[in-house]
Amino acid sequence: MKLKKNYERLFLILGDQLNANHSWFQQVDDTTLFLIVELPQETNYVKHHIQKLCAFFAAMEQFAQQLSSSGHHVLHLSLDQSSEYKDLPQLLRFLRKKYSIKEFAYQRPDEYRLLKQLEELELGSGVAIEEFDTEHFLLSFNELDQWVKPKQHNRMESFYRKMRRQFNVLMEDNQPLGGQWNYDSENRQRLKKDDLNTIPQPLLFTNDINDILERIKRHKIPHFGSIQSSLLWPINAQQADDLLKYFCQYCLPYFGTFQDAMTSQHEHQWSLFHSRLSFAINSKLLSPVMVMRQAISAYQVAKDRISIAQIEGFIRQILGWREFIRAIYWVNMPEYRDLNALNATRKLPDYFWNGQTNMNCLKHSIGQSLNYAYAHHIQRLMVIGNFCLLTGINPDQVDEWYLGVYIDAIEWVELPNTRGMSQFADNGIVATKAYAAGGNYINKMSDYCSNCVYKIKEKVSEKACPFNSLYWHFMIQHREQFEKNPRIGMIYRNWDKQSAENQEKTLDRAQWCLTNIEVL
Repeated sequence: MKLKKNYERLFLILGDQLNANHSWFQQVDDTTLFLIVELPQETNYVKHHIQKLCAFFAAMEQFAQQLSSSGHHVLHLSLDQSSEYKDLPQLLRFLRKKYSIKEFAYQRPDEYRLLKQLEELELGSGVAIEEFDTEHFLLSFNELDQWVKPKQHNRMESFYRKMRRQFNVLMEDNQPLGGQWNYDSENRQRLKKDDLNTIPQPLLFTNDINDILERIKRHKIPHFGSIQSSLLWPINAQQADDLLKYFCQYCLPYFGTFQDAMTSQHEHQWSLFHSRLSFAINSKLLSPVMVMRQAISAYQVAKDRISIAQIEGFIRQILGWREFIRAIYWVNMPEYRDLNALNATRKLPDYFWNGQTNMNCLKHSIGQSLNYAYAHHIQRLMVIGNFCLLTGINPDQVDEWYLGVYIDAIEWVELPNTRGMSQFADNGIVATKAYAAGGNYINKMSDYCSNCVYKIKEKVSEKACPFNSLYWHFMIQHREQFEKNPRIGMIYRNWDKQSAENQEKTLDRAQWCLTNIEVL
């Protein structure tokens, strides 16, 4: 559609606001211009995975085309057009003058830095600026502080049960369907040899992103990770819906049971039974309500294949954890992003950028992240995150890596998961204890250890699994802080029963690992 010279209104659509069902788009208005723009400022606040850059740019382009095909007036600017402006406000001021804009509107950003940028925006006298809700989350922004309290621990399970009741999800006569609120105890199974045969081939897409790759190269946008000639992730609502349907048909029957499992013995080890819908949901191509409805509908018509434990485990992630983490983020910002309760200062090892480490679990989890811009929650929390926690990596560097590497990472969801849940840098606002573990946990939930150069059963030898000694070093280092925690106290009694010689050897091994962290 050819654009006019003047418009009454300019409406900004950010790259994670691709919701075609938003009230903005219900009627065509020839006096409104929608702006979708590839912003240099959004490519360099951290170094991003190349697949993440391509996925957002491709989805934005598809969304612009969709709106235009529906009759809306859309200005879609690529890096070629936007790179001459230092930031978003400068671009908006230029467009205000060019199109004689009298009203500017934006949907409330889900990242603090963008919210502040738009709240402080000045477009000159006579231009009205209005903020709208994204119409995506179940809880509105204004009620978040009624659900979680700032600067203190909030129990996710209590939040989740309240959400189930509030929105009548998996409920029957005001009681949880199946008689239990939580089936987490049934969702921690390791993949046995026979289970590998049930892993489905993942649904992948072949989206052409050659133009985007050339544009990123032309503008010298820093990035890392690998990519093929096409993008495997969904970049429009139809592809996202196809992926959701595929998950419900082929993955949901085993999702809950194996949601914590990891393996290196299968060609689809990176995808397993996970939905891989997080990018589509976080960019708002899919609404969480629609995702839950389709999943619950699949459960209701196939209860012979999909048990209550499978659907509850999935709903807990969408209705519970996702909404909970968003609330934690907003009621605690901006102070939250600077928390470092454990005073962690070590530099992130170089193998986080290439995956070249002898630790098989870390090699697989980081390597997968670099190859696919994706890892599931246990790889993120109990392998990569656990290693960063035990070795005392600076949470600023951990945040930047997680925010850059994962295709679904937007600060509202990344920061509380990483700085809070994973690194305990918030001193327990998210988690009741630090998620620290030795190699035994990884061995229990995966087959990584069987093919590792390090020995999972050893703690002090030169070939001992680094996680084993690093775990005890971490726990002793922070004993004063953790010992009174009822979920941790018993661990120290086990340590105290060990001989002084064994304790010394364990801590010596840990210190060697820390000193030589780059060659582990």
